[in-house]
Amino acid sequence: MEKRLTINECKFLEDADRKYIWHPFTQMQDYRKEIPLIISRGKGNYLIDIYGDKYLDGVSSLWVNIHGHVHPHINQAIKDQVDRISHSTLLGVSNVPAITLAKKLLEMVPESLSKVFYSDSGATAVEIALKMAFQYWQQKIGHGKTKFIFLNEAYHGDTIGAVSVGGIELFHEVYKPLLFEGYQIPSPHCYRCVFDRTYPECGLHCLNPLEEILRKKGEEIIGLIIEPIVQGAAGMLMSPPGYLKKARELCREFGVLFIADEVAVGFGRTGKMFACEHEEVVPDIMAVAKGLTGGYLPLAATIVTDEIYEAFLGEYSDFKTFFHGHTYTGNPVCCAAAFASLELFEKERTLEELQNKIQLLKDGLKDFKALAHVGDLRQKGFMVGIELVKDKKTKEPYPLEEKVGIRVIMEARRRKVVIRPLGNVIILMPPFSILPSELEMLLKAVYDSIQIVTEKS
Repeated sequence: MEKRLTINECKFLEDADRKYIWHPFTQMQDYRKEIPLIISRGKGNYLIDIYGDKYLDGVSSLWVNIHGHVHPHINQAIKDQVDRISHSTLLGVSNVPAITLAKKLLEMVPESLSKVFYSDSGATAVEIALKMAFQYWQQKIGHGKTKFIFLNEAYHGDTIGAVSVGGIELFHEVYKPLLFEGYQIPSPHCYRCVFDRTYPECGLHCLNPLEEILRKKGEEIIGLIIEPIVQGAAGMLMSPPGYLKKARELCREFGVLFIADEVAVGFGRTGKMFACEHEEVVPDIMAVAKGLTGGYLPLAATIVTDEIYEAFLGEYSDFKTFFHGHTYTGNPVCCAAAFASLELFEKERTLEELQNKIQLLKDGLKDFKALAHVGDLRQKGFMVGIELVKDKKTKEPYPLEEKVGIRVIMEARRRKVVIRPLGNVIILMPPFSILPSELEMLLKAVYDSIQIVTEKS
């Protein structure tokens, strides 16, 4: 059993955290005023802090943990691989876990995807997809295709290429001088439809701008990059049925690539292994990360068709090589963890067992509709966005200065639940291993926290 820290040791860590660490997506001026939550251990669906207090992990440690923390099967796979070798380059050399994982991945992804290129995060997987797509057209037809189409609430990561095809102004506006240009189309956001229409009577009117750009500018379009079904960082925006399939058909009709960013939605998050499966869509390029290792180690992959891969084949002197790579590409320990996680999907029948929990979550969320400041409830599988509004009738949002989302998650933390907001949207994305009783606990804590905070607002 791990030795319990003394109060003085805990206070030292809190002070050191404030003094030395710059936290991502965190306003440090506010953070330094709070007592930080410092995690020491994990067990199952819980995080345990330095004081020994347990917190239910309501967002899967940023959308990555699938089977629970400290799962013996994944732990053992990591330990066994460390005893063999922890790292060997993939540049011109290979390793056993990278090969076995690639084979297993290709057995699970949509048909026609046939080659795996490894990296270490969702942003790098997307960056690779963009560079591959660009170079593919350069080597196939020469110059001409130089622009991507992306959605105006898109989030594909924080590297410069990924930000260039991102559309969340709060995150991306400051970097505009650094970015390459593309074509932005409206997100399919039914609750706040920019066309003031209602689904299904709208006939998927929000796809018209995509078709218009493809018709007018198709010769210069490399491809469309899209988060299938759910735009996660935008606040869990759900595309209406048929949107994804029609977007894929338009790309095929106009001869441009379809790039699916499955980083957040892949590996069961929407109730199917990959979100594209909901509408039987097969992309030309797919980026995966987050849940790939079950939330244990950083690993990502960009998966492509033979058509893409073969455009990079040629004599050494042709310089058609994809000149891109990372030091830890295809790291054996990460690949071993990922293989073990994918084995658990089969051994524990993860997706089958998840379906009843998805329904429990759906049923439990119905109660939230009665709350005076819950404007919209969005759910797909185990991905939930609860949008809080100042006025339910007008859909008027809370001003950011009121920090309503942050106040709700801090209230939930007092109830021993860890969640995270996206502005005024409260995100729920628990591990698949969560028990029904824990799911009820999560929903009650969030319900009570929303009620207390918004009634004070």
